[in-house]
Amino acid sequence: MKTRTKFLLLAVMIVTAFFSLHFFKPDNKNQEIHLTADDHQFAFVHSLEGTNADGDIQQNKDGDLQLDAELKRLFDYYLSAIGEKSLPEIQSQIEKILDQKLQAQAARQAKELLKRYIAFKQALVDLEKNASSTLSTNDNLLSAVNNKWQSMRQLRSQFFSEKEIQAMFGFDDAYDLDALSRLAISQDKTLTDAERRNKLQTLDKNMPADLKAAKDAPYQVIRLEDQAKKMRNEGASEDDIYRMRAAATSPEAANRLAQVDRDINDWNGRVSQYLEQRKQLTSSPTNASDNDNDNDKQRALQQLRNKYFTSQEQRRLAAYE
Repeated sequence: MKTRTKFLLLAVMIVTAFFSLHFFKPDNKNQEIHLTADDHQFAFVHSLEGTNADGDIQQNKDGDLQLDAELKRLFDYYLSAIGEKSLPEIQSQIEKILDQKLQAQAARQAKELLKRYIAFKQALVDLEKNASSTLSTNDNLLSAVNNKWQSMRQLRSQFFSEKEIQAMFGFDDAYDLDALSRLAISQDKTLTDAERRNKLQTLDKNMPADLKAAKDAPYQVIRLEDQAKKMRNEGASEDDIYRMRAAATSPEAANRLAQVDRDINDWNGRVSQYLEQRKQLTSSPTNASDNDNDNDKQRALQQLRNKYFTSQEQRRLAAYE
């Protein structure tokens, strides 16, 4: 179980790193916002060090905010720091970026949209809790998932106009609809295997290029990491690994994946040190009737956790203990 947990954690970190850079990497139509020199000297939170903020926010010729998915990407980039920074601190940082990147009128409009987006995300937490309990007790998976998605859409309409929804969430909706269509096909017991394959092939054929790229991302990352593992086993250097990744994706994506490697090595090193010292603490003799002694040991264990991990990181320790 612990091995599976570690594998899943590694996979999530790698896929997140690759997707955020490879599929939102700059081109002529979609340039990322690059952090200023001051931003690079002091990253907003540790987990964002060495990254560029997602979201090419712009205003139109009249000075009004341009509505598109870039706004959501920018908001989500900084909101990912929840746990390392408080929500008011994150909101203040986003508003500062909006003031830097937009003219006054567009910045005001973006800040108002940000407030609604945060309120929507908070309301979504409660919706997810209720939907999860319903999903776990519903025998019809397709019906449960579809109801959950429709509930999310209804909630979203309480915070955004139809124009804002299409601009900010249009791609997400297309992605979700494709997934629902595939789930419906997989659960349709009236279909033969051949009919099911044909329907899935039709979906693949009609899938927009950007949606196909997003769906292919995890598989490409897995292939890349299999290749990296093979190269390391054959004695390749980290520079060799970087060049392989850069050739297959982009220099930016290769840099991000290299940072993931460093983060994983750092995490594993801290976990190993912690577990070794924890073993020494827990294996020392304790008088079962001595509550003070037991309390001292618990305090010592907490001090040890605090030495190696942030409060957010400590939530992951149960998978290793």
